[in-house]
Parts: sequence; C-alpha cells; structure tokens
Amino acid sequence: MDTADLRIALFSGNYNYVRDGANQALNRLVGYLLRQGAQVRVYAPTVAEPAFEPTGDLISVRSFAIPGRPEYRVPFSISGKARRDLAKFAPNVVHVSSPDPVGHQAVTWARNRTIPVLSSVHTRFETYLRYYNMAWGEPVVEAILRRFYRRCNALVAPSESMAQLLREQRMNYDVSIWSRGVDHEIFNPGRRDLEWRRSHGIADHEVAIGFLGRLVMEKGLDVFSDTLDELRRKGIAHKVLVIGQGPAREWFEERLPGAAFVGFQGGAELGRAVASMDVLFNPSVTETFGNVTLEAMACGLPVVAAAATGSQSLVDDRVSGRLIPPGAVHQFAEALKGYIEDTELRRAHGAAGVARAGEFSWDRINQAVADTYVRLIRQKARA
Repeated sequence: MDTADLRIALFSGNYNYVRDGANQALNRLVGYLLRQGAQVRVYAPTVAEPAFEPTGDLISVRSFAIPGRPEYRVPFSISGKARRDLAKFAPNVVHVSSPDPVGHQAVTWARNRTIPVLSSVHTRFETYLRYYNMAWGEPVVEAILRRFYRRCNALVAPSESMAQLLREQRMNYDVSIWSRGVDHEIFNPGRRDLEWRRSHGIADHEVAIGFLGRLVMEKGLDVFSDTLDELRRKGIAHKVLVIGQGPAREWFEERLPGAAFVGFQGGAELGRAVASMDVLFNPSVTETFGNVTLEAMACGLPVVAAAATGSQSLVDDRVSGRLIPPGAVHQFAEALKGYIEDTELRRAHGAAGVARAGEFSWDRINQAVADTYVRLIRQKARA
C-alpha cells in the first residue's frame, strides 16, 4: 500500500467557515493528498458564506453556533445523508481533527468497522477555560480529552513539545509529529515595505512590535496589552502593528490607543505586513505549534513568546528570540526592551530565525501524515 491507495474520511469542526491556522493546515494536507492520488472526503459544518473555498469534497454535518461566540459552530450529529455518503465512500482510514460530538461519533463508527483512526491535535482546548475564569475545570476537560484520544489508534501533534505533553497527560502513547510548513515565497525578509509602514503611521526609525493572529482573548490579548503598558511606563518608545480580525478587536483597540490595526491580511499582503514588523510578540499559551511564530521567523523577525508548547519547539532562547514564562508581564517587557534598544541584536536573532524556518517544507511535512495513515492501516491488517 502507498499514498495513492488511501481513502481518507476527514472530520473537522471548522474546515473553512472561519479562517485559522488549523483549518488552513488541514486544507493544505487535503490538497497534497489529492495531488498524490489519494481519495479524501471531508465532513464538517458548513455556512452560507465561508471564509474561503474548501479544498476537496466537503460534506455538511449538523451543527449549531456557540452561544456568545456565534462565528464558531459545534458539530453535533452526522446526518443520515452524511452517513450514507460515508458508507458509500468506504474509507480505509478515518482522521478526526476535533474532539467534538461528531468527532466522537466518527471514532465510534470507525471502531465498529475496525477502521484505524488518526486524530490530529491543533490546540490546547483545556487551556481555554483560563480566559473565562474557569480554570478549575481544566482537569475535567483533560479527562474528556483523554477518553477521546485514547479511543484513537494514534495522534499527530504539530511539535515535539506538544507530543511530549500529550504523552505526559496520558492522552495516547502513539504520538508522531505533523509539523507545519511555511511558504518562503510569501514569508521572507525581502517582503519588508517601508512605504507600507509609513502609510500606517510607522516611521522608518521606529520599532514596530507586532501581533499576528485571530483577535480572541485566548490568544493572550490581555498579556500583550499589559506588557505594552509596562513599556510605556518605562518610557520605551515603540509602535504597535496588529494583523488580524476577530470578536475582541474593539476591546483590543481600546487597550492599545495609537496602534495600527490593519485587519485580516492574506497571501503576499500578509507576507508584506509581517516582514514590515520589527519583532513579533506572541504571549499565547493555547497553540500547539505556532504558525505565526514560524512565519515571523521566516521574515527575519526575532520572536518574544510564552515558553509554552509550540513556541518552545521553534524559538531558540537568546538565539532567535526570547522564551518567557507565560503571563510574566515584566519579563516580557524587558525582552521587548532589549530588541527595541539594540538593532544588532534584532538583526542577529532575526537571521537565526530565517535559518531555522528554512527547515520546514510543506510537502515533506504532509507526507509524514500520509505515512502515518499507511502505517496504521498495515498495523490494523496484521492485527
């Protein structure tokens, strides 16, 4: 068996209705698999106006909008039509990318038919409760996740640090790496555009601290803004450039008066915006990999990040950036201060980031997932 023999049923909680790093990685994976001759069917919630067109065949599952966060949906049932489509497709491997009700149903469907199941881990769901004053519930969420992931034959995680965490949490013991790649045509230092910076009120000599990502509280917006308050109290001159859109934008704009909010950027425009920063500040602890960190490194930026899963596997502390204990506002401010005041330090750490980002190729990375599918099918056949 090889990649062309694969028939993959992919279940996703968000394949294309809201744009984020996880669903863009899934679409890239599907595109790669189709180019290799594999067959793929995607089962996920659909909406009238998705963020982007899906890659491959997308079959709708029943879902409802999350109260208070209507842009996201919870898949709660595989409809009769979708089940008939699934049976007709007859997959030889099932891939679940979210531990939601439909994900649980998909795992049960596959186990009842002795079809191997691979689950990809894209975010640390248990940490989300911290941003809603419900951290006491993390052990409960961990227990639910453990039950889900242990029913799968194997997991793939986007970084070795996340894979090790999953093993320590006893989620599963067959955990391999599905990393993330970066498009070096889009993300490279040559995309820097001083005229574009000037159009957003950032002078050539000013140091722009950047935020890149969806504007939701789970991304550490409170820590980001508290850290910049600390810089202002210290009298450290800087500018702020925010790339992204989301429901917390109004809150973030109020907390960062004078910052340049450029909204969602895509393709070459995103590469230009990222390369036009001077340092990326990523205080989030929810990422399992950190696509934004890798993209910034490819553009030659030093990165100040929380020492959490994902960033720890990308940023070499004091070589390509700084890794700071999560939430340590004063230490984040000191790290940023160092880059603001030392041009040579920014240049050296940025160059180290470019070298590290050069190790990530999308085709090689996605073939690793295909190889895992094939291995699981062979193991199931031997069993």
